[in-house]
Amino acid sequence: MLFFLLSKRSFMWALFVVNLLGTIYGYIWYGPQLEQTDPIFLPFVPDSPTASLFFTIALLGLLMGRQWGLVQALAVMTLFKYGIWAVVMNMLTLIVTGDLSWLGWMLVASHFGMAVQGLLYAPFFRIKPIHLIIAAVWTVHNEIIDYVYMQYPVYSQLHLYIREIGYFTFWLSILSIFITWWMCVRPKRVIW
Repeated sequence: MLFFLLSKRSFMWALFVVNLLGTIYGYIWYGPQLEQTDPIFLPFVPDSPTASLFFTIALLGLLMGRQWGLVQALAVMTLFKYGIWAVVMNMLTLIVTGDLSWLGWMLVASHFGMAVQGLLYAPFFRIKPIHLIIAAVWTVHNEIIDYVYMQYPVYSQLHLYIREIGYFTFWLSILSIFITWWMCVRPKRVIW
């Protein structure tokens, strides 16, 4: 039943539109930070909208009957990573400040949805080991940009915990790489 719904073209088109609009909104949300960002770091700062952009392109490929493995690998890996990251950061904001605005709760719901949709569509994607390796390099490189060059997303008072957040994010990247490998690349054993 779920596979039928996920593979239905009308559902995929609706998901494409939702993700496209979410991507546009995400880049607008990052606007103030992007205005202060050195141009060399621009591709690595708006993490979540770039993840949803990868997924939007991957969905377009599926709708066109195409498999774009590198984009699909980037989509699964980054949707899971930044989806979970934003949920955790918003919950940490709630713990640190004692409050989370309606926007924060919207970010929790939308980013949880990002992580879930990446996992749900992973079986539809055709990702080769080279795609996984390139996406993994992108993902880990992004941690260096965020936590060595201090280009991480600005969240309330969380800068007070930046070392711990950087450490958590590194291991979340490793988990995201593993999940993408597990769901999309690892050899599947056929049981007779």
